[in-house]
Amino acid sequence: MDLISRIFRIIFSIYCAIFFLISFPIVIPLYFLVFNLFSKDKSPHIAHAISRVWARYLLVIFMIHLKVENKNYIDSNQTYIFVANHLSMLDIPIYALACTNTFRFLSKAELGKVPLLGYVIRKLYITVNRKDKHDRSKSIEKMLASLKEGISVFLAPEGTRNASSEKLLPFKEGAFRLAISAQLPIAVLTIRNSQKLLAPARPFEMCPGKIVGRWSLPISTIGMTEKDLPLLIELVRNAMMKDLD
Repeated sequence: MDLISRIFRIIFSIYCAIFFLISFPIVIPLYFLVFNLFSKDKSPHIAHAISRVWARYLLVIFMIHLKVENKNYIDSNQTYIFVANHLSMLDIPIYALACTNTFRFLSKAELGKVPLLGYVIRKLYITVNRKDKHDRSKSIEKMLASLKEGISVFLAPEGTRNASSEKLLPFKEGAFRLAISAQLPIAVLTIRNSQKLLAPARPFEMCPGKIVGRWSLPISTIGMTEKDLPLLIELVRNAMMKDLD
């Protein structure tokens, strides 16, 4: 990347950061109101709607065109275990806009300690301390409870952002064990190009552009057991690799 291009990306990142910070004190109080004024049944859906509006605003400000393919594969009335690859921080608003279904992310426990935003994350997401075995078990119980409420769960099976030269990192088993345990379908979303607009290794060098998200046909887990875990992982990985190729 030449010097002029890097300077443009840094200036553009500053512009994006300013408008993100302007939106922050407007959106965060809305979450507080939702979680304190509405019932536990209604608040996740209203909060998710706010997240989608915020995500749309950010993409407009960031001058990012999002194309989501095969939206018709996703039933808005179905509860899913959503899984996607993870290339960039830009993936978060993309996930929110990829479908209309209300869902909860699985998030790092550390993010729940961030002032103000941490409150929203604790209320809106399911947090987990990955180094604590007991907390990991507790997070699985929370995800199962969310699914029983009819609220989907969204996970990145790679476990972290992929900053490597590989198309996909090795998958963790958690999302697949959850799907088999709940006997609910896995819906696979494959993101392309987000790392080119905001690379994990260069978080302060962003540029406008286009991001594509493509849904694969959901994979049924009805009748699957623990012995089918490798097969399920392979099916999901193959679906992502096909779209990445």
